Amino acid sequence: MDTEDTPSGSAAPATPFEWIGGEARVLALTERFYDLMDLEPGYHALRAAHGPDLANARQRLFWFLCGWLGGPSYYTDRFGHPMLRARHLPFPIGIKERDQWVACMDQAMGETGVPEDLRARLKESFHGTADWMRNKGVS
Repeated sequence: MDTEDTPSGSAAPATPFEWIGGEARVLALTERFYDLMDLEPGYHALRAAHGPDLANARQRLFWFLCGWLGGPSYYTDRFGHPMLRARHLPFPIGIKERDQWVACMDQAMGETGVPEDLRARLKESFHGTADWMRNKGVS
């Protein structure tokens, strides 16, 4: 792992969870992601796919991200394997929704101070996962 965004002389974080700043920073990222989805007109299609209440989505994404980034396994402890694609099949996810999700998360990462090197790596991973979950307009 690259240490360019770590304090001088300190060891590189063992996990992205540590690198991002732990649970409080993952929570801030999750909250900003859903706040942006509510506020920014450019994320309208993404917001519309989430229904009227975001509380459940906020909690589950926070739990998922903690474990996915190498921190506590809150999500899998409660629900088992994430099965992301299967869990999202009821929701139409096309290129527009994929791109809005990735853009919203990237904006949230930027606004919550995710280190640039980590942000670039996460954006690439998020894009790959979001593309894999597309179920609308796919042959």
